[in-house]
Amino acid sequence: MLMEVAFKAGGIGESHSHPHEQISYCLKGKVAFHIDGETLRIHAGQSVVIPSHTEHGVTALEDNTLRDAFTPLRQDLLNT
Repeated sequence: MLMEVAFKAGGIGESHSHPHEQISYCLKGKVAFHIDGETLRIHAGQSVVIPSHTEHGVTALEDNTLRDAFTPLRQDLLNT
């Protein structure tokens, strides 16, 4: 499942976890991922892999757009 998300500079994606594996690819801007107690900063053209059941969140360092890929399908996001 693919989905595109955008954050304004300073925006926060609250820390959470889910049973799905996730890859987030930065299409534009810069973002800091907080994954299992560590911070990883990425920019356009870079990606990060988040294993299933791993606590993670995000802070937008600039306006950005991310493309997230999940497996298996996230039924909880289909109607949002």
